[in-house]
Amino acid sequence: MSKLNSGDIAPDFSAADQFGNAISLGALKGSKVVLYFYPKDDTPGCTAEACSLRDNYDALLKAGYKVIGVSPDSDKVHKKFTQKYDLPFPLIPDTEKKILMDYGVWGRKKFMGKEYDGVIRTTFVINEDGVISEVIEKVDTKNHAEQILS
Repeated sequence: MSKLNSGDIAPDFSAADQFGNAISLGALKGSKVVLYFYPKDDTPGCTAEACSLRDNYDALLKAGYKVIGVSPDSDKVHKKFTQKYDLPFPLIPDTEKKILMDYGVWGRKKFMGKEYDGVIRTTFVINEDGVISEVIEKVDTKNHAEQILS
């Protein structure tokens, strides 16, 4: 999949969240969506990012955003992460990596001299018409909500 940019139609998806609730981007037309992709639950950067979104959740809601997180972790791991940090938004377990691939956020990464395939931390801000209005590739995990709201 080629890289998605502002102005592109956001790929539709249908999936179940960590509690088995159905979520589809098409059903959210008319709402602004923050779709954030992150590597792994309960790791320092991913926890900071989720907690930034949690701590600013009311401001995000007031601005009209629905927040959805996606990682390749299982629903069981997502449930534990949600409960441990009291996260108020759905997390999609994309164990098959379909959504990750559709959004072009699964790919080669380098960490401590090693190359491997993984999630490239990226956030897509999607407008009410299902069009990507912003792609945040340089995610500031501790201040991610501010990045979205500014």
